[in-house]
Amino acid sequence: MALSKVTDEEFIELMTLHKSVTKVALIVGMSVAQANKRRRNIERKHSIQLVATPYHNTHYGQANSVYTSPTVINLGMLNGTVIVFSDAHFWPSRRTTAFKALLWLIEELKPSVVVNNGDAFDGASISRHPANGWEKTPSVLEELKACEMFLGEIDDAAKLANPKCKLIWTLGNHDARMNMRLAAMAPEFIGIKGFNLIDHFEDWQHTTSCFLNDKVMVKHRWKGGIHATHNNTMGSGVSIVTGHLHSLKASAWTDYNGTRWGVDTGTLSQPFGPQFAYAEDNPRNWRAGFAVLNLRDGSLISPEICMVNDKNPDCVEWRGELWNVSAF
Repeated sequence: MALSKVTDEEFIELMTLHKSVTKVALIVGMSVAQANKRRRNIERKHSIQLVATPYHNTHYGQANSVYTSPTVINLGMLNGTVIVFSDAHFWPSRRTTAFKALLWLIEELKPSVVVNNGDAFDGASISRHPANGWEKTPSVLEELKACEMFLGEIDDAAKLANPKCKLIWTLGNHDARMNMRLAAMAPEFIGIKGFNLIDHFEDWQHTTSCFLNDKVMVKHRWKGGIHATHNNTMGSGVSIVTGHLHSLKASAWTDYNGTRWGVDTGTLSQPFGPQFAYAEDNPRNWRAGFAVLNLRDGSLISPEICMVNDKNPDCVEWRGELWNVSAF
């Protein structure tokens, strides 16, 4: 069946029959990313949901299940560029400068891997913290739609820049809020499609921790405090890239084994955005941006930071220059 001849009705029929984006992609002659984009467009256009079974990706040696995600994966990378962002806390209708810069550098650098290092989903309305008075926060549905839209753009940009780009999502504590609430309040619904956050993001490989190779680990969080990046690499014995603290920085440690790095990937959100109203406008040692990692012969060379500029909120600092990314 030729790609150009597939109508919406035919695509819906194929998805209803096979319940697999991967199978439909093979039948109609498109990539899985293209098929998922077509699926999203049809769902919006016709106000329907095209149910798909979980995508089993044997390339990583482990597969997503209905209930859980792999604890750890190892990509075994020797060479390539990896972009790692975290703590996006995606909010409806808030397109941040850091997010625009991410799309720009994906296009420019054509990474081998893009890692969403946790907390793309915020879960404000299901937080364990009490409501801040009568503050209006987005519903779970509104947040899911925002995540689908923004992560869909990242997916599209990555696959356009490098069709072989891998998309990894390391679970964050905010990401876990949806599953934790449902597991506590409605345990009888376990296994039903849609009750797990990963069911809504099948283009991404979900895990807790991701080794880029045996020397470089990416995970959402470990140690806390202002010296977390230093303590993480000291305590782990490898270069380790974390989010959670929003501090966006890199710390080096050198011993008889050579130099390794502790990296904090900052926040893709605005540090004073509505997601963080609980902080009461207090000063915070947070920076918006993300990290770029380059692997050469299995070793991590000096990590690079792309950071939103304090003086010009439309610009990011990248390799000693200011870049206006408002067009993205």
